[in-house]
Amino acid sequence: MNRSVIALAALAVIVVTATSTLFTVHQTQQVLITQFGQPIRVIREPGLQAKIPFIQSVISFDQRLLDFDAPGEEVILGDQRRLIVDSFTRYRITDPLVFYQTVGATEGGIRGRLNSIVSASLRRVMGNEPLLSVLSADRTRIMGEIQRQVNVEARQFGIEVVDVRIRRADLPQENTQAILQRMQSERERVAREARAEGAEVAQRVRAGAERERTVLLAEAQAQSDVLRGQGEQESLRLVADAFQRDLDFFQFWRSMQAYREAFAEGNTRMVMTPDSEFFRYFRESGGRLRPLPGPAPAQ
Repeated sequence: MNRSVIALAALAVIVVTATSTLFTVHQTQQVLITQFGQPIRVIREPGLQAKIPFIQSVISFDQRLLDFDAPGEEVILGDQRRLIVDSFTRYRITDPLVFYQTVGATEGGIRGRLNSIVSASLRRVMGNEPLLSVLSADRTRIMGEIQRQVNVEARQFGIEVVDVRIRRADLPQENTQAILQRMQSERERVAREARAEGAEVAQRVRAGAERERTVLLAEAQAQSDVLRGQGEQESLRLVADAFQRDLDFFQFWRSMQAYREAFAEGNTRMVMTPDSEFFRYFRESGGRLRPLPGPAPAQ
């Protein structure tokens, strides 16, 4: 009975001692061994390791990339514009000993330090850049400079800053309304200029068409007058040629035309002497019209 108790006690002591002596380092971790609170050595290789039981302690640190999300803050740009910047930082613990000596055994201690470092770097770099650069392809250059400055200051805490990015960059509410109004005014100005240019082009087109129309009408009227004059000239020539063949008939026909125009209304009054040439054919016919002369007899 006593031997069994002693054996069990010895086995328990061995198990406790082995548990306190042996430990496993995961491939995603790195370990700092401390003795009475003082750092002794750093273990980065994964696998089974040993330490002095009950005297030395194991503090594990993650060696993967860690994320830190900074709260949104207002930054004044180089052109005095204000932006609400929401950024995040990716870092890695590269020196567990320095990290333990400056920050402590937990990752929570580094977050406050990173917040102040990142905020100061954002204000320094973006304070020299206009809004257009922040919103354009120059943002990559700006973020590279912020990362460089943050990394320089973060090395004293045993960490390496791999990346710093701006997740969101928004204008303050009061600035947003003012910018929207300016954008609307600018769009309206562009629209007015476009409408004015269109009206000017339309006026030039209408003026050109009206000028062309006037020229075409003038040319057509001139050509019409020329053709009409030529036609009247030809008509007069034909009439003259026709009447020159029988002058008496021509005079008789002209007198008949004059009688018809003078007495067309039926109540015409004329005052003239009885021997007027106007009634010559009335006197010659004795009140009757002479028959028209026939064609000349054939020779």
